Amino acid sequence: MKKIIIALCAVSLMLTVSCSKDFIYPKHNSAEPLDEYFSDPDRLFQCLTAAYDPLSWYDYAFGQYDGLHLIFDVMGDDMYAGGSNEGDQPIIVKTHYYTATPTDVPNQMWTVCYSGINRAATLIKYANQLEDGVIDNATKNLYIAEAIILKAYYYNMLWKLWGNIPYWDELLEAPYYAEQLPHDQVYERFITTIEEAIDMKVLPMKASGGNEGRVTLAMAYMLYAEAVMYQNDQTRYQKALGYMKEIISSGQYSLYPDFAGIWEESGEWNSESIWEINYISEGGIRDWGNSIATGGQVLSILTGIPAPKNVPDYQEGWGFGTITKSAYDMYDDDDIRKDGGILNFAKYAESHPGAEYTPRWQDTGYWNLKYIARVGGNHGYLASDNLNYGNNERIYRYAETLLNAAELSVLLGQDGSSYLKEVRDRANCHDTGTSREDIIQERHKEFVGEGKRYWDLVRSGLAPSVLKAANHEYRKVDWTEAKKYWPIPQSEMDKDPNLVQNSAYNQ
Repeated sequence: MKKIIIALCAVSLMLTVSCSKDFIYPKHNSAEPLDEYFSDPDRLFQCLTAAYDPLSWYDYAFGQYDGLHLIFDVMGDDMYAGGSNEGDQPIIVKTHYYTATPTDVPNQMWTVCYSGINRAATLIKYANQLEDGVIDNATKNLYIAEAIILKAYYYNMLWKLWGNIPYWDELLEAPYYAEQLPHDQVYERFITTIEEAIDMKVLPMKASGGNEGRVTLAMAYMLYAEAVMYQNDQTRYQKALGYMKEIISSGQYSLYPDFAGIWEESGEWNSESIWEINYISEGGIRDWGNSIATGGQVLSILTGIPAPKNVPDYQEGWGFGTITKSAYDMYDDDDIRKDGGILNFAKYAESHPGAEYTPRWQDTGYWNLKYIARVGGNHGYLASDNLNYGNNERIYRYAETLLNAAELSVLLGQDGSSYLKEVRDRANCHDTGTSREDIIQERHKEFVGEGKRYWDLVRSGLAPSVLKAANHEYRKVDWTEAKKYWPIPQSEMDKDPNLVQNSAYNQ
Protein backbone atom coordinates (compact mmCIF):
# COMPACT_ATOMS: atom_id res chain seq x y z
CA MET A 1 0.00 0.00 0.00
CA LYS A 2 1.72 3.22 -1.15
CA LYS A 3 1.10 6.37 0.79
CA ILE A 4 2.07 10.01 0.75
CA ILE A 5 5.74 10.31 1.55
CA ILE A 6 7.36 9.73 -1.85
CA ALA A 7 10.41 11.59 -3.16
CA LEU A 8 10.02 14.57 -5.47
CA CYS A 9 12.24 17.31 -4.16
CA ALA A 10 15.16 19.12 -5.69
CA VAL A 11 16.04 21.50 -2.89
CA SER A 12 19.18 23.54 -2.45
CA LEU A 13 19.23 24.86 1.11
CA MET A 14 15.43 24.82 0.80
CA LEU A 15 15.36 27.72 -1.67
CA THR A 16 13.37 25.52 -4.03
CA VAL A 17 10.60 23.49 -2.47
CA SER A 18 8.51 20.68 -3.82
CA CYS A 19 6.69 17.63 -2.48
CA SER A 20 3.12 17.84 -1.49
CA LYS A 21 0.10 15.63 -1.12
CA ASP A 22 -0.77 16.34 -4.75
CA PHE A 23 2.77 15.95 -6.10
CA ILE A 24 2.93 19.51 -7.38
CA TYR A 25 6.17 21.39 -7.89
CA PRO A 26 5.94 24.90 -6.46
CA LYS A 27 9.10 26.97 -6.92
CA HIS A 28 10.32 29.59 -4.52
CA ASN A 29 10.54 33.10 -5.91
CA SER A 30 13.93 34.38 -4.73
CA ALA A 31 12.42 37.85 -4.27
CA GLU A 32 10.02 36.52 -1.65
CA PRO A 33 11.51 36.24 1.87
CA LEU A 34 11.57 32.66 3.12
CA ASP A 35 9.77 33.48 6.34
CA GLU A 36 6.86 34.85 4.27
CA TYR A 37 7.02 31.93 1.86
CA PHE A 38 6.59 29.42 4.67
CA SER A 39 3.77 31.39 6.28
CA ASP A 40 1.39 29.44 4.03
CA PRO A 41 0.36 26.18 5.78
CA ASP A 42 0.45 24.23 2.52
CA ARG A 43 3.99 25.37 1.85
CA LEU A 44 4.98 24.45 5.38
CA PHE A 45 3.68 20.94 4.73
CA GLN A 46 5.72 20.86 1.53
CA CYS A 47 8.76 21.82 3.59
CA LEU A 48 8.07 18.92 5.96
CA THR A 49 7.65 16.51 3.07
CA ALA A 50 10.97 17.70 1.66
CA ALA A 51 12.60 16.57 4.91
CA TYR A 52 11.34 13.04 4.25
CA ASP A 53 12.55 13.08 0.67
CA PRO A 54 16.21 12.02 1.19
CA LEU A 55 15.08 8.79 2.85
CA SER A 56 14.42 7.37 -0.61
CA TRP A 57 17.83 8.40 -1.95
CA TYR A 58 19.99 6.01 0.05
CA ASP A 59 19.76 3.11 -2.37
CA TYR A 60 20.92 5.12 -5.39
CA ALA A 61 21.83 8.80 -5.47
CA PHE A 62 24.25 10.82 -7.53
CA GLY A 63 25.74 7.78 -9.21
CA GLN A 64 26.41 5.65 -6.12
CA TYR A 65 24.61 2.51 -4.90
CA ASP A 66 24.22 2.76 -1.12
CA GLY A 67 21.15 0.65 -0.37
CA LEU A 68 20.88 0.52 3.41
CA HIS A 69 20.17 -3.20 3.68
CA LEU A 70 22.97 -4.04 1.23
CA ILE A 71 25.68 -1.72 2.58
CA PHE A 72 24.99 -2.65 6.19
CA ASP A 73 24.72 -6.39 5.63
CA VAL A 74 27.87 -6.78 3.53
CA MET A 75 29.74 -5.61 6.66
CA GLY A 76 28.35 -8.54 8.63
CA ASP A 77 28.53 -12.31 8.22
CA ASP A 78 25.34 -13.10 6.26
CA MET A 79 25.96 -11.44 2.91
CA TYR A 80 28.66 -11.17 0.26
CA ALA A 81 29.20 -8.17 -1.98
CA GLY A 82 28.64 -10.10 -5.22
CA GLY A 83 28.29 -8.43 -8.58
CA SER A 84 30.39 -9.29 -11.62
CA ASN A 85 33.86 -9.15 -10.02
CA GLU A 86 35.95 -7.45 -7.35
CA GLY A 87 36.11 -4.30 -9.44
CA ASP A 88 32.33 -4.04 -9.82
CA GLN A 89 31.12 -1.30 -7.46
CA PRO A 90 34.43 -1.17 -5.52
CA ILE A 91 32.88 1.01 -2.82
CA ILE A 92 30.57 -1.86 -1.88
CA VAL A 93 33.44 -4.36 -2.08
CA LYS A 94 35.79 -2.28 0.08
CA THR A 95 33.04 -1.77 2.63
CA HIS A 96 32.59 -5.55 2.62
CA TYR A 97 36.34 -6.07 3.11
CA TYR A 98 36.83 -3.34 5.78
CA THR A 99 39.32 -1.64 3.46
CA ALA A 100 37.41 1.59 2.81
CA THR A 101 39.50 4.71 2.32
CA PRO A 102 38.61 8.42 2.38
CA THR A 103 38.30 8.27 -1.41
CA ASP A 104 36.58 4.88 -1.58
CA VAL A 105 33.75 5.01 0.93
CA PRO A 106 29.96 5.36 0.52
CA ASN A 107 30.29 9.13 0.70
CA GLN A 108 26.86 9.85 -0.76
CA MET A 109 25.31 8.59 2.48
CA TRP A 110 27.00 11.57 4.15
CA THR A 111 25.43 13.90 1.57
CA VAL A 112 21.99 12.32 1.84
CA CYS A 113 21.94 12.49 5.65
CA TYR A 114 23.02 16.11 5.82
CA SER A 115 20.48 17.02 3.13
CA GLY A 116 17.80 15.53 5.36
CA ILE A 117 19.14 17.30 8.45
CA ASN A 118 19.17 20.65 6.68
CA ARG A 119 15.62 20.22 5.44
CA ALA A 120 14.33 19.16 8.86
CA ALA A 121 16.08 22.11 10.51
CA THR A 122 14.48 24.42 7.91
CA LEU A 123 11.01 23.21 8.84
CA ILE A 124 11.70 23.64 12.55
CA LYS A 125 13.01 27.18 12.09
CA TYR A 126 10.17 28.52 10.00
CA ALA A 127 7.44 26.67 11.86
CA ASN A 128 8.64 28.21 15.11
CA GLN A 129 8.56 31.68 13.54
CA LEU A 130 4.93 31.48 12.47
CA GLU A 131 2.60 33.95 14.06
CA ASP A 132 -0.34 32.64 16.04
CA GLY A 133 -3.34 31.84 13.91
CA VAL A 134 -1.46 31.08 10.70
CA ILE A 135 -1.69 27.37 11.42
CA ASP A 136 -3.28 25.64 14.40
CA ASN A 137 -0.78 24.83 17.15
CA ALA A 138 -1.52 21.12 17.14
CA THR A 139 -0.60 20.80 13.46
CA LYS A 140 2.44 23.02 13.80
CA ASN A 141 3.74 21.07 16.78
CA LEU A 142 3.12 17.79 14.98
CA TYR A 143 5.22 18.99 12.03
CA ILE A 144 7.99 20.12 14.35
CA ALA A 145 8.02 16.81 16.23
CA GLU A 146 8.19 14.88 12.96
CA ALA A 147 11.08 17.04 11.77
CA ILE A 148 12.96 16.58 15.04
CA ILE A 149 12.68 12.80 14.80
CA LEU A 150 13.70 12.82 11.13
CA LYS A 151 16.72 14.92 11.99
CA ALA A 152 17.63 12.45 14.73
CA TYR A 153 17.21 9.54 12.29
CA TYR A 154 19.69 11.11 9.90
CA TYR A 155 22.12 11.87 12.73
CA ASN A 156 21.78 8.34 14.05
CA MET A 157 22.88 7.07 10.64
CA LEU A 158 25.88 9.42 10.47
CA TRP A 159 26.83 8.65 14.07
CA LYS A 160 26.86 4.91 13.59
CA LEU A 161 28.84 5.13 10.36
CA TRP A 162 31.32 7.94 11.07
CA GLY A 163 31.14 8.60 14.81
CA ASN A 164 32.84 11.99 15.01
CA ILE A 165 30.77 14.27 12.84
CA PRO A 166 29.74 17.92 12.39
CA TYR A 167 26.59 18.50 14.42
CA TRP A 168 24.05 21.31 14.46
CA ASP A 169 20.42 21.68 15.43
CA GLU A 170 19.72 25.13 14.02
CA LEU A 171 20.27 26.17 10.41
CA LEU A 172 23.84 27.16 9.70
CA GLU A 173 24.88 30.55 8.44
CA ALA A 174 27.76 31.36 6.10
CA PRO A 175 30.37 29.90 5.82
CA TYR A 176 28.17 26.90 6.81
CA TYR A 177 30.65 25.05 9.03
CA ALA A 178 29.53 23.18 12.13
CA GLU A 179 31.57 21.99 15.06
CA GLN A 180 32.76 18.40 14.74
CA LEU A 181 31.79 16.58 17.93
CA PRO A 182 33.17 13.33 19.39
CA HIS A 183 30.83 10.38 18.90
CA ASP A 184 29.65 10.28 22.52
CA GLN A 185 28.65 13.94 22.38
CA VAL A 186 26.86 13.41 19.06
CA TYR A 187 24.85 10.64 20.68
CA GLU A 188 23.94 12.73 23.70
CA ARG A 189 22.82 15.63 21.53
CA PHE A 190 20.51 13.72 19.21
CA ILE A 191 19.15 11.28 21.82
CA THR A 192 18.08 14.29 23.87
CA THR A 193 16.21 15.73 20.90
CA ILE A 194 14.32 12.43 20.50
CA GLU A 195 13.27 12.65 24.14
CA GLU A 196 12.14 16.25 23.63
CA ALA A 197 10.03 15.34 20.59
CA ILE A 198 8.45 12.41 22.42
CA ASP A 199 7.65 14.65 25.38
CA MET A 200 5.74 17.01 23.09
CA LYS A 201 3.01 14.31 23.14
CA VAL A 202 1.75 15.10 19.65
CA LEU A 203 2.89 12.05 17.66
CA PRO A 204 0.30 9.32 17.08
CA MET A 205 1.24 5.77 18.07
CA LYS A 206 0.35 4.65 14.54
CA ALA A 207 -0.16 6.58 11.31
CA SER A 208 -3.74 7.09 10.19
CA GLY A 209 -4.87 5.76 6.82
CA GLY A 210 -3.24 7.70 4.02
CA ASN A 211 -0.33 8.86 6.19
CA GLU A 212 1.74 5.69 6.29
CA GLY A 213 5.39 6.65 6.04
CA ARG A 214 5.21 9.64 8.36
CA VAL A 215 6.92 9.61 11.74
CA THR A 216 4.85 8.09 14.53
CA LEU A 217 5.39 7.69 18.24
CA ALA A 218 6.16 4.00 17.73
CA MET A 219 8.80 4.87 15.11
CA ALA A 220 10.35 7.43 17.48
CA TYR A 221 10.40 4.84 20.25
CA MET A 222 12.14 2.34 17.97
CA LEU A 223 14.74 4.87 16.90
CA TYR A 224 15.35 5.74 20.54
CA ALA A 225 15.80 2.10 21.56
CA GLU A 226 18.09 1.42 18.60
CA ALA A 227 20.42 4.29 19.54
CA VAL A 228 20.37 3.56 23.28
CA MET A 229 21.15 -0.10 22.73
CA TYR A 230 23.92 0.63 20.23
CA GLN A 231 25.49 3.08 22.68
CA ASN A 232 25.03 0.55 25.52
CA ASP A 233 23.63 3.46 27.51
CA GLN A 234 22.61 1.78 30.76
CA THR A 235 21.15 5.03 32.11
CA ARG A 236 18.42 4.91 29.45
CA TYR A 237 17.68 1.17 29.30
CA GLN A 238 14.65 1.47 31.58
CA LYS A 239 13.14 4.31 29.56
CA ALA A 240 13.76 2.42 26.31
CA LEU A 241 12.11 -0.68 27.75
CA GLY A 242 9.16 1.41 28.86
CA TYR A 243 8.77 2.69 25.32
CA MET A 244 8.79 -0.86 23.94
CA LYS A 245 6.14 -1.86 26.46
CA GLU A 246 3.99 1.08 25.40
CA ILE A 247 4.07 -0.10 21.78
CA ILE A 248 3.20 -3.62 22.87
CA SER A 249 0.39 -2.60 25.22
CA SER A 250 -1.10 -0.19 22.67
CA GLY A 251 -2.54 -3.17 20.79
CA GLN A 252 -2.00 -1.34 17.50
CA TYR A 253 0.70 -3.69 16.21
CA SER A 254 0.95 -7.45 15.99
CA LEU A 255 3.11 -10.08 14.31
CA TYR A 256 2.02 -10.84 10.77
CA PRO A 257 1.38 -14.59 10.60
CA ASP A 258 2.71 -15.04 7.06
CA PHE A 259 6.43 -14.24 7.33
CA ALA A 260 7.07 -14.67 3.59
CA GLY A 261 4.09 -12.42 2.86
CA ILE A 262 5.67 -9.49 4.68
CA TRP A 263 7.94 -8.92 1.69
CA GLU A 264 5.26 -8.98 -0.99
CA GLU A 265 3.76 -5.71 -2.22
CA SER A 266 0.53 -6.78 -0.56
CA GLY A 267 2.45 -7.08 2.72
CA GLU A 268 3.46 -3.44 2.89
CA TRP A 269 2.16 -1.64 5.95
CA ASN A 270 0.79 -4.85 7.43
CA SER A 271 -0.02 -5.26 11.12
CA GLU A 272 3.67 -5.72 11.94
CA SER A 273 5.02 -2.69 10.14
CA ILE A 274 6.07 0.21 12.34
CA TRP A 275 7.99 2.19 9.74
CA GLU A 276 8.86 1.73 6.08
CA ILE A 277 10.52 3.92 3.48
CA ASN A 278 7.94 4.20 0.72
CA TYR A 279 8.67 3.55 -2.94
CA ILE A 280 6.32 3.32 -5.91
CA SER A 281 6.73 1.65 -9.27
CA GLU A 282 3.44 2.86 -10.72
CA GLY A 283 4.21 6.05 -12.62
CA GLY A 284 7.82 5.95 -11.42
CA ILE A 285 10.00 8.48 -13.23
CA ARG A 286 13.28 7.72 -11.52
CA ASP A 287 15.94 7.53 -14.21
CA TRP A 288 19.70 7.44 -14.68
CA GLY A 289 19.82 11.16 -15.27
CA ASN A 290 17.47 11.90 -12.37
CA SER A 291 18.24 9.49 -9.58
CA ILE A 292 16.26 11.37 -6.93
CA ALA A 293 13.03 11.62 -8.90
CA THR A 294 9.78 10.09 -7.70
CA GLY A 295 9.58 6.35 -8.14
CA GLY A 296 10.91 3.03 -7.02
CA GLN A 297 14.06 1.62 -5.50
CA VAL A 298 17.18 0.02 -6.96
CA LEU A 299 17.90 -2.55 -4.24
CA SER A 300 15.73 -5.21 -5.90
CA ILE A 301 17.59 -5.11 -9.21
CA LEU A 302 20.95 -4.96 -7.40
CA THR A 303 20.21 -8.11 -5.44
CA GLY A 304 18.29 -9.93 -8.17
CA ILE A 305 19.23 -13.18 -9.90
CA PRO A 306 21.55 -12.74 -12.92
CA ALA A 307 20.28 -14.03 -16.27
CA PRO A 308 17.55 -16.36 -14.97
CA LYS A 309 16.00 -18.87 -17.35
CA ASN A 310 12.75 -20.78 -16.82
CA VAL A 311 12.26 -18.78 -13.62
CA PRO A 312 8.65 -17.53 -13.68
CA ASP A 313 8.70 -15.68 -10.36
CA TYR A 314 11.82 -13.51 -10.48
CA GLN A 315 13.19 -10.94 -12.89
CA GLU A 316 16.79 -10.51 -13.92
CA GLY A 317 19.10 -8.73 -11.50
CA TRP A 318 22.74 -7.88 -11.05
CA GLY A 319 23.77 -10.51 -8.53
CA PHE A 320 24.87 -8.36 -5.59
CA GLY A 321 24.21 -9.25 -1.96
CA THR A 322 24.26 -13.04 -2.17
CA ILE A 323 23.36 -14.74 1.11
CA THR A 324 25.88 -17.06 2.78
CA LYS A 325 25.19 -20.76 3.09
CA SER A 326 25.82 -20.49 6.84
CA ALA A 327 22.93 -18.03 7.16
CA TYR A 328 20.55 -20.46 5.46
CA ASP A 329 21.84 -23.43 7.43
CA MET A 330 21.40 -21.82 10.86
CA TYR A 331 17.63 -22.41 10.77
CA ASP A 332 15.76 -25.58 11.64
CA ASP A 333 14.02 -26.92 8.54
CA ASP A 334 10.56 -26.05 9.83
CA ASP A 335 11.46 -22.48 10.81
CA ILE A 336 9.32 -20.42 8.43
CA ARG A 337 12.02 -17.74 8.17
CA LYS A 338 14.40 -20.17 6.43
CA ASP A 339 12.58 -20.24 3.10
CA GLY A 340 10.37 -17.26 3.85
CA GLY A 341 13.29 -14.85 3.79
CA ILE A 342 15.98 -16.65 1.76
CA LEU A 343 15.64 -18.15 -1.71
CA ASN A 344 17.55 -21.43 -2.00
CA PHE A 345 17.78 -21.59 -5.78
CA ALA A 346 18.61 -25.29 -5.92
CA LYS A 347 15.48 -26.05 -3.91
CA TYR A 348 13.46 -23.72 -6.14
CA ALA A 349 14.75 -25.50 -9.24
CA GLU A 350 13.47 -28.83 -7.92
CA SER A 351 9.92 -27.61 -8.39
CA HIS A 352 10.67 -25.55 -11.52
CA PRO A 353 12.32 -27.87 -14.07
CA GLY A 354 14.93 -26.14 -16.21
CA ALA A 355 15.32 -23.20 -13.85
CA GLU A 356 18.86 -21.82 -13.97
CA TYR A 357 20.86 -18.62 -13.90
CA THR A 358 24.39 -17.40 -14.71
CA PRO A 359 26.45 -17.30 -11.49
CA ARG A 360 28.48 -14.18 -10.84
CA TRP A 361 31.26 -13.36 -8.40
CA GLN A 362 30.79 -14.63 -4.82
CA ASP A 363 27.80 -16.69 -5.92
CA THR A 364 26.31 -18.97 -3.27
CA GLY A 365 22.98 -20.02 -4.74
CA TYR A 366 21.17 -18.20 -1.91
CA TRP A 367 19.34 -14.91 -2.46
CA ASN A 368 17.73 -12.28 -0.28
CA LEU A 369 14.10 -13.16 -0.93
CA LYS A 370 12.95 -10.15 1.07
CA TYR A 371 14.09 -7.68 -1.59
CA ILE A 372 14.71 -9.81 -4.69
CA ALA A 373 13.53 -8.52 -8.09
CA ARG A 374 10.14 -10.16 -8.51
CA VAL A 375 8.15 -10.46 -11.71
CA GLY A 376 5.88 -7.43 -11.82
CA GLY A 377 7.79 -5.70 -9.03
CA ASN A 378 8.32 -2.64 -11.23
CA HIS A 379 4.85 -2.58 -12.77
CA GLY A 380 3.71 0.71 -14.26
CA TYR A 381 7.11 2.39 -14.38
CA LEU A 382 7.49 5.30 -16.81
CA ALA A 383 11.27 5.79 -16.89
CA SER A 384 13.97 3.21 -16.11
CA ASP A 385 12.73 -0.31 -15.45
CA ASN A 386 15.78 -0.97 -13.26
CA LEU A 387 15.32 2.04 -10.98
CA ASN A 388 11.62 1.73 -10.25
CA TYR A 389 10.93 -1.36 -8.14
CA GLY A 390 8.10 -0.60 -5.76
CA ASN A 391 9.12 -2.72 -2.77
CA ASN A 392 9.16 -0.53 0.35
CA GLU A 393 12.20 -0.86 2.60
CA ARG A 394 11.05 -2.15 5.97
CA ILE A 395 12.97 -0.29 8.66
CA TYR A 396 11.20 -1.16 11.94
CA ARG A 397 8.96 -4.17 12.49
CA TYR A 398 6.99 -5.19 15.57
CA ALA A 399 9.16 -8.31 15.81
CA GLU A 400 12.04 -5.99 16.64
CA THR A 401 9.94 -4.27 19.29
CA LEU A 402 9.47 -7.64 21.01
CA LEU A 403 13.14 -8.57 20.69
CA ASN A 404 14.20 -5.15 21.99
CA ALA A 405 11.90 -5.65 24.97
CA ALA A 406 13.36 -9.11 25.60
CA GLU A 407 16.95 -7.88 25.45
CA LEU A 408 16.41 -4.75 27.51
CA SER A 409 14.63 -6.85 30.13
CA VAL A 410 17.64 -9.18 30.38
CA LEU A 411 20.02 -6.22 30.56
CA LEU A 412 17.98 -4.87 33.48
CA GLY A 413 17.86 -8.23 35.26
CA GLN A 414 14.22 -8.83 34.39
CA ASP A 415 12.38 -11.64 32.65
CA GLY A 416 11.72 -10.91 28.99
CA SER A 417 11.14 -14.48 27.87
CA SER A 418 7.50 -13.92 26.92
CA TYR A 419 8.50 -11.38 24.28
CA LEU A 420 11.11 -13.73 22.88
CA LYS A 421 8.67 -16.63 22.86
CA GLU A 422 6.16 -14.67 20.80
CA VAL A 423 8.69 -14.16 18.01
CA ARG A 424 9.79 -17.79 18.13
CA ASP A 425 6.24 -19.11 18.11
CA ARG A 426 5.40 -17.17 14.95
CA ALA A 427 8.55 -18.55 13.29
CA ASN A 428 7.99 -22.11 14.51
CA CYS A 429 11.42 -21.90 16.13
CA HIS A 430 12.25 -24.47 18.81
CA ASP A 431 15.07 -22.62 20.59
CA THR A 432 14.55 -22.11 24.33
CA GLY A 433 17.53 -20.08 25.56
CA THR A 434 16.78 -16.65 27.05
CA SER A 435 20.21 -15.09 27.62
CA ARG A 436 21.29 -11.94 25.83
CA GLU A 437 23.40 -14.06 23.51
CA ASP A 438 20.34 -16.17 22.71
CA ILE A 439 18.37 -13.03 21.92
CA ILE A 440 21.13 -11.74 19.63
CA GLN A 441 20.98 -15.09 17.82
CA GLU A 442 17.21 -14.81 17.52
CA ARG A 443 17.68 -11.37 15.97
CA HIS A 444 20.16 -12.99 13.61
CA LYS A 445 17.48 -15.38 12.39
CA GLU A 446 14.74 -12.79 12.25
CA PHE A 447 16.55 -10.04 10.35
CA VAL A 448 18.73 -11.66 7.67
CA GLY A 449 18.95 -9.20 4.78
CA GLU A 450 17.41 -6.32 6.75
CA GLY A 451 20.60 -4.49 7.68
CA LYS A 452 20.52 -5.29 11.41
CA ARG A 453 23.13 -8.01 11.93
CA TYR A 454 26.33 -5.95 11.66
CA TRP A 455 25.16 -3.41 14.22
CA ASP A 456 24.11 -6.19 16.60
CA LEU A 457 27.59 -7.74 16.39
CA VAL A 458 29.29 -4.42 17.10
CA ARG A 459 27.12 -3.34 20.03
CA SER A 460 27.15 -6.77 21.68
CA GLY A 461 30.93 -7.08 21.50
CA LEU A 462 30.77 -10.12 19.20
CA ALA A 463 32.20 -8.40 16.13
CA PRO A 464 35.93 -9.03 16.88
CA SER A 465 35.40 -12.79 17.14
CA VAL A 466 32.69 -13.28 14.49
CA LEU A 467 34.06 -10.94 11.83
CA LYS A 468 37.52 -12.44 11.57
CA ALA A 469 38.95 -12.93 8.10
CA ALA A 470 39.47 -16.60 8.98
CA ASN A 471 35.69 -17.00 9.21
CA HIS A 472 35.14 -15.54 5.75
CA GLU A 473 35.81 -17.00 2.33
CA TYR A 474 37.05 -13.75 0.81
CA ARG A 475 38.11 -11.25 3.48
CA LYS A 476 41.78 -10.79 4.29
CA VAL A 477 41.30 -8.18 7.01
CA ASP A 478 39.85 -8.75 10.47
CA TRP A 479 37.25 -6.38 11.84
CA THR A 480 38.68 -4.43 14.78
CA GLU A 481 37.46 -1.53 16.90
CA ALA A 482 39.50 0.71 14.58
CA LYS A 483 37.07 -0.30 11.81
CA LYS A 484 33.99 0.71 13.78
CA TYR A 485 33.86 4.06 12.01
CA TRP A 486 34.30 4.70 8.33
CA PRO A 487 36.84 7.23 7.05
CA ILE A 488 35.32 10.66 6.59
CA PRO A 489 34.99 11.23 2.83
CA GLN A 490 37.94 13.08 1.36
CA SER A 491 35.53 15.29 -0.54
CA GLU A 492 34.22 16.55 2.82
CA MET A 493 37.72 16.94 4.28
CA ASP A 494 38.59 19.12 1.31
CA LYS A 495 35.56 21.36 1.85
CA ASP A 496 35.99 21.96 5.58
CA PRO A 497 39.50 22.77 6.86
CA ASN A 498 38.36 22.14 10.44
CA LEU A 499 37.35 18.50 9.93
CA VAL A 500 39.58 15.93 11.63
CA GLN A 501 39.85 12.51 10.01
CA ASN A 502 38.95 9.46 12.10
CA SER A 503 42.14 8.25 13.73
CA ALA A 504 42.38 4.88 11.94
CA TYR A 505 42.72 6.73 8.63
CA ASN A 506 45.03 9.54 9.75
CA GLN A 507 48.10 8.31 7.92
